[in-house]
Amino acid sequence: MSERTALYAGSFDPLTNGHLDVLKASLAVADTVYAAIGIHPGKKPLFSFEERVALIEAVSKAELGSDHARIRVVAFDGLVVDSAHRHGCTIMIRGLRDGTDLDYEMQMAGMNETMAPDLQTVFLPASPSVRTITATLVRQIASMGGDIRPFVPAAVAGALTAKFTK
Repeated sequence: MSERTALYAGSFDPLTNGHLDVLKASLAVADTVYAAIGIHPGKKPLFSFEERVALIEAVSKAELGSDHARIRVVAFDGLVVDSAHRHGCTIMIRGLRDGTDLDYEMQMAGMNETMAPDLQTVFLPASPSVRTITATLVRQIASMGGDIRPFVPAAVAGALTAKFTK
């Protein structure tokens, strides 16, 4: 059986417990998972690319045990299907929180399938305990001094606190 390689794309700004939940689930679907951090020249992320890589790697090591070795963190700009091809992926992982996500992700999957019929999109539902978490809301709560510990791994909570207490 050939190796199954998947790409899980996102901004991961910051990595949330929801992202981690989908990343864990993706390891049941693929042998190797590329966590692909989207780089958009017009957007100014809270965390630099290097900081996001370091956080994903630290959290993977802390939370996934030996499976962390199956995660590769990479950057991408442009089309996600091009990034998937560049890394030899045949699966694209998409996390779903609710029906709104499903509607949007189905449209994206259809467009991606037209551009890259060799790639299979796999939807992974977020666990109920993390469905309400969004990186945008986490950043907003952190910027106002709120407790973000229920929404992000410990390393990310520390990094967020440091960002907003400077």
